[in-house]
Amino acid sequence: MSLKAPSVAPERADVAPVARSGALLRIPHAGLVAVLVVVIVFTALRADSFTTSQNLLNVLRQISVNAVIAGGLTLLMTAGGMDFSMGSNAAVTTAVAAQMLSGGQSTAVTVVVALLLAAVVGLVNGLVVTFTNVAPFVATLATAMLLDGVALLVLNGMSVTIGDKMQALGNSTVAGVPWLLVVAVLVLLAIGLVMRFMTFGRDAFAMGGNEHVARLSGINVPARKLALYALAGALAGLAGLMLLSRLGASAPNTAGLQTQLTAVAAVVIGGTSLAGGRGTVVGTALGVVLLGVVANALNLLQVNSNYQLVVTGAVLLVAAVINGFQRKGSTP
Repeated sequence: MSLKAPSVAPERADVAPVARSGALLRIPHAGLVAVLVVVIVFTALRADSFTTSQNLLNVLRQISVNAVIAGGLTLLMTAGGMDFSMGSNAAVTTAVAAQMLSGGQSTAVTVVVALLLAAVVGLVNGLVVTFTNVAPFVATLATAMLLDGVALLVLNGMSVTIGDKMQALGNSTVAGVPWLLVVAVLVLLAIGLVMRFMTFGRDAFAMGGNEHVARLSGINVPARKLALYALAGALAGLAGLMLLSRLGASAPNTAGLQTQLTAVAAVVIGGTSLAGGRGTVVGTALGVVLLGVVANALNLLQVNSNYQLVVTGAVLLVAAVINGFQRKGSTP
């Protein structure tokens, strides 16, 4: 009687590549990083001025304002909320602060008043969303239109300059790093720590996952919502002050809905769910950087302004698709 060795299936040649691709899909934000690297390398090869220190500082200052708005939006969207008025809130804050500073008010008083005003606007949004049946998207979009009009009324349709007030925040550096970026990093770091380690952040994830279950588990959902919207408003006010310090003036169409849409795009392509329950500050930061680099690249490459939105939208679509495949590939 002959004994046969058990047959062993031959090792397929494509196992290793598949395993490697699966490993790549499990790397957090690999899609965003890949698109960002491609854009940076392409722009650096085509535009020598892209890698100059002056241009890099300019990009960092530009993305810092959007980063603060996007950070607050990340926490709010993780909890299942939405605020489309943060960019318009920043516009009103910029207009009010500019009028106060140009009128001789002290910087300290102006900052406090502007932040309180922005927080109140956010709180009003929270009250409407929490205690009525109006969807957050509808309520805050209406607020955005209202605030855009208020900003024009405050400025009376004209540009208001603030001289050299707040210039240090908007244009100075510390160890070669813009102060605006330092503020943005601190804000994002604080939000990340809250989401990762604090009860407030864990409650946001629970509310975004299932608000009814969160309420049954003992979370004071209305109070949490009001706090989240007020915080988002305050961060919008901070972003408005940062923008004012960088520009040295407030003008019609400063910030507004376009800034808000940029922040929303950064948050969504960074991996935060529109439905709530999932959010990441690291992804948001990468999304903000990608949008800032793309905008800067289009300007340096002198792309016709009529095509800039098309190119930006295409890059965002590619990044979003790659992120979608990555999330599916990393799901057990």
